[in-house]
Amino acid sequence: MKKIINGKLYNTDTARSIGSDFYGAYQRDLDFWSEELFQKKTGEYFLHGEGGPMTKYGQEVGQNEWSGGEKIIPMSYNSAKKWAEEHLTEEEYGSAFGAVPEDAEDQVLSVSLPGQTAQKLRQMAAKNGKTISGQVAELITNA
Repeated sequence: MKKIINGKLYNTDTARSIGSDFYGAYQRDLDFWSEELFQKKTGEYFLHGEGGPMTKYGQEVGQNEWSGGEKIIPMSYNSAKKWAEEHLTEEEYGSAFGAVPEDAEDQVLSVSLPGQTAQKLRQMAAKNGKTISGQVAELITNA
């Protein structure tokens, strides 16, 4: 499906599928729905959904007459991540948004930086009264 929304093209044929979910046994059921999360090459996320007349994808086609339908819904990074948490497997979520550690304890990382960058980081941490780890965490959190 292709759709232009707010001057931007969303195309399920060219975007990367992250994962999908559905409800119902048969597509002809009145309450059947399916949704698939996509990421465009530009990094933007969107949801393609379709469903029967008793779902949020239902469309009024006459007086008290409804039909199934489909939509593309642009999503922010946080909305896409939240949808993925609720609808995708751990593996699908991890490949799209990164693995989630089992605990919230600090993680040890090894990073190689160019000499001048490492020196600037040390100076910045010292100036702010922080450890190098604390300075990096603050920079990433505020990015």
